[in-house]
Order: sequence, then structure tokens, then C-alpha cells
Amino acid sequence: MSGIKTLGQFIIEKQADFPYAKGELSRLLRDIGIAAKIVNREVNKAGLVDILGAAGTINIQGEGQQKLDVFANVQFISALTSGGECCIVATEEEEEFVPIDSPVSKNAKYIVCIDPLDGSSNIDCNVAVGTIFSIYRRKSVDGMATIDDVLQKGTQQVAAGYVIYGSSTMMVYTTGKGVNGFTLDPSIGEFCLSHPNMKVPADGKIYSINEGNYVHFPEGVKKYLKYAQVEDESTGRPYTSRYIGSMVGDIHRNLIKGGIYMYPTTSSSPNGKLRLLYECNPMAFIIEQAGGKASDGFNRILDIQPTALHQRVSIFIGSEKMVDMAEQLMLEHSPETRREVNSAEAVKV
Repeated sequence: MSGIKTLGQFIIEKQADFPYAKGELSRLLRDIGIAAKIVNREVNKAGLVDILGAAGTINIQGEGQQKLDVFANVQFISALTSGGECCIVATEEEEEFVPIDSPVSKNAKYIVCIDPLDGSSNIDCNVAVGTIFSIYRRKSVDGMATIDDVLQKGTQQVAAGYVIYGSSTMMVYTTGKGVNGFTLDPSIGEFCLSHPNMKVPADGKIYSINEGNYVHFPEGVKKYLKYAQVEDESTGRPYTSRYIGSMVGDIHRNLIKGGIYMYPTTSSSPNGKLRLLYECNPMAFIIEQAGGKASDGFNRILDIQPTALHQRVSIFIGSEKMVDMAEQLMLEHSPETRREVNSAEAVKV
């Protein structure tokens, strides 16, 4: 193992960046890594056991839950509630947040928001899926945490990351001091540092969006798509369209190669589709730390004040120059879709 640095070793090494830390955040990140290994094991054998397909239940988002959704949700809640570092787990799959009422955990200082299995509707097609997580410090001092501890702006995140279960399994995370990626080595069962100090290119040639919703897009998004498809040698256009249907998969590719991922408002989803706390805030923190940009089309994602646990927003995220152009066209052609960052209308489902 000469020259290999494991996730555990890296986390301990980087703990020195936080001289007043007592190790709870480090243990919390390791707990997430352990749960990810368990979920990865089930994802990898999903076609061989009865864990594919629908579970027959509906989550708070009004979406049919997949069996792997339910399994991943249970595994992450179990890992996060047993360590004593976390006082609340808020998960996309649960209507309410999960308070941890043990003598140790109820006074713990961290909140975790998590999407246990993003893109799971595609799992039976062998498409990459992932886990997205976000960690905050609680606002209250001690005792049972409340909803106010959860509803914090993305700027208050102390860590965020995702795990992508694909051709290889990777964990990518940030604690506000750059972005690092770790690949799971199945021979030793450890995440090993493989992508240190990840940076998203300032510009790119890939755009990711579900163009099947074109007729429902705001005019600014339609203008951006036309811009992306026009031939122009000076800017490398036309751009390439790449859309997996898994937020983790699309953003991971664009982080490495450069590009923009867009999930705008539509006439049927006027507040947006993706969840601010479970998907947009953590991804925005990661991409900004890698040198990119994340916006709702007008405002910085991390500046939006959450008003509900399952609040939805639109998102334009990736290479800075591409997001800048999308913002410019949204401002010129779709100003009526703008939401104020501190009073965004919230919807639960």
C-alpha cells in the first residue's frame, strides 16, 4: 500500500486544518464512508437479488420509492444515528427530519441533510446513481434540535459531498478547503485518494439538461440552448449534449471535463424540481470549492434561505463562464421567474 492514502488517513490529516475541532466531524465523515460501502455492495449486486424495482411506497416528494432507495435510507440513518456526532438527520425520503433522542446525540453539534440514493429510478438500467450529503453545525446550543437548526443557508455548510456508484465507486467531498476525490479499492475495501484538489474547468463544451421538457422551459433557457447549438469556432460551439438523468453522474462528469448542468423551472414545476437542502446546496458547495459556480438563474444557490424542509429550486451549475452566460440570458429573457433569496416560495411536493 506504499503511496496510498485512505479516506480515513486523509480525514485525520486534514483535521489539523480545524485546530478547535474535537474529531466529531472526522468521525461523521468516516461514518458516511462506511454506510456508502454497504450501499455500494447492494448496488453492485442489485441485478442478482430482489432489490431492484419499486418498493410499492411513495416518498414525501410524491415519487415512487425504489427498493434500493429504502435500503440506502435505512443504512445512512443507522450509520448517522449510532455515532453520537449528529443530532438530526434530514433525508429526502422522510416527510419530517429524524431527531436523535439519545443522551449523547441529542446534544451533538452536527446536522446532516442527505439524498440517500439519487437517480435510483435508473438503477435497473445499470446507470450510475449516487448519494449526496450536506453537514451543518446546529444553531441551538444543546437539547433536542429543531427545524430552525436544519433550515440554514448553504453558506453555513461545514462539509458536503457525494458518492457515485458507477464503473468505479468514488466519494468526493469538501470541508471548505478544496475538493478531493477518493476511489473505492475493492481489493482492500478502502476509499483511496485518487483525485486530489479537484478543479472544474472555467469553461466547457458540455451541457446537461432534459431537453424533452423544452416546450415548458423559460425563454431564457430556450435562448441558452439555441446559443449552445450554434456553430462558432471561437467559443468551440456547438456544445455537446450529455444528460444521464442522475444529478450525481452529470455533475461528476462536468466537474472533471467542464460543462453546465441545468434543471430550471418549468410551467409544471414553477419553483423548480430539485431539493435545495438535499441536492442543490451540497452540490453548489462542492462546485464552488472546485472553482465553479451555482445559481438558480439569478441568485447564488448558497445564498438562498430555506423556508421548508423539502423546498425546491431551479439550478444552473458547473463551469463559471457557462453559468454566467445562462444567468445573462435568464435575466434578459425570463426576469419574471426570479425569486428573492430570502423569500423564495417553498413547496413540499
